[in-house]
Amino acid sequence: MTEPLNVNDQLTPMPEDWQRALAVVAHPDDLEYGCSAAIAGWTDGGREVAYLLASRGEAGIDTLDPATCGPLREREQRASAAVVGVSTVEFLDHNDGVIEYGTALRRDIAAAVRRHRPELVLTLNHRDTWGGVAWNTPDHVAVGRATLDAVADAGNRWIFPELIEEDALEPWNGVRWVAVAGSSSPTHAVDATAGLERSVASLLEHRTYIEALTTEDPEKYCREFLIGYAQQLAPRFGGKPAVAFEVFSR
Repeated sequence: MTEPLNVNDQLTPMPEDWQRALAVVAHPDDLEYGCSAAIAGWTDGGREVAYLLASRGEAGIDTLDPATCGPLREREQRASAAVVGVSTVEFLDHNDGVIEYGTALRRDIAAAVRRHRPELVLTLNHRDTWGGVAWNTPDHVAVGRATLDAVADAGNRWIFPELIEEDALEPWNGVRWVAVAGSSSPTHAVDATAGLERSVASLLEHRTYIEALTTEDPEKYCREFLIGYAQQLAPRFGGKPAVAFEVFSR
């Protein structure tokens, strides 16, 4: 899900003058593959982070039928979030593997933005590939793109007016940045030092998924993936292990 980055391009520290963030991704484990060290540091500092997942990841394990897999992956996601200080985890129940970009998804995400009123929104790579090296999944593309669009929708009372009429969700124009993790064109970074060990523990909570994904020892797999990538970014961020984002200002 990541690729080598140009060490000559230095990364700017992420903005710090915010209190609430909403992280929007397609599946359980999406945030743990790279974001959770940053999130741990933010919650340690008293900031609030909520998770919104478009699906429950029910189609993600070949050996488990969706009716069994979905609830299991939901439990693993809630446990994973708790490791990095996140207690609010919501699911939209779009169908894993066939999430569609469109007004239904944009409406659901816009509603969450209005509900949580974040200043920072996080999402995952919305482009067709991971740096031109590997093909991205349609779910990641759909949710990432819909998140970028829904942030604007959330501030416009004439888009999805039913959110006001039926759900009493007034427009929210307070999102100041959308930060995309897993981008091949990152602009900003967060020092991962304080949260790195917890990021490993957080990803390990997805043990059922990881054991289906790899024959490696789960802890070795998680540690090498997360610490390796954070250290790879260090030359671009003052020698400190880092979590990188492509940041769009609003």
